[in-house]
Amino acid sequence: MRKLIYHIATTLDNFIAHKDGTADGFLFEGVFMTDFLESIKTYDAVLMGRKTYEAGFQYGLQKGQPAYIQINPDLKNYIFSKTMDFEPKEKIEIIKHNEINFIEQLKLQKGKDIWLCGGGTLAATLLDNELIDEVIIKLNPIVFGEGIRLFGNSKKKINLMLNNCKTYENGLALLSYNVDYKKN
Repeated sequence: MRKLIYHIATTLDNFIAHKDGTADGFLFEGVFMTDFLESIKTYDAVLMGRKTYEAGFQYGLQKGQPAYIQINPDLKNYIFSKTMDFEPKEKIEIIKHNEINFIEQLKLQKGKDIWLCGGGTLAATLLDNELIDEVIIKLNPIVFGEGIRLFGNSKKKINLMLNNCKTYENGLALLSYNVDYKKN
């Protein structure tokens, strides 16, 4: 079975973006960015909510265009939205209904690990349904005070087991955890 990995940047106070969806203040340069871009190649599917997908528009992404395709041409994009609409293509598709069933089936298919790149609402749904297998946090040395929470409004209690911790000279820490739903 394929693993679903929530691989996301966050602040020290667990926000993945400002309220308006921007990520001003996150570190996007240095050695860790090279590591991150290489890690994208380990996935063949990326899941994201509508707001996360639309955040790419500020960087030149066009509606209906798959994200990260220039880094990993094999990456299939699945956008979870009940309101967005565009014609599906080979590398991008909108999932409007039966999200949990879709992801359960996707995890059973052959392939590489699945990347959940955001957002908080989708992550909350997947966490509440025990579908996230691993969490990789790019912990930025910044506090937003408010914004979009790492796991949205989820109140689910889970245990995390540390796999790896790597620190960078710019103050960023990369933390990798396995999710253990059974201990609760």
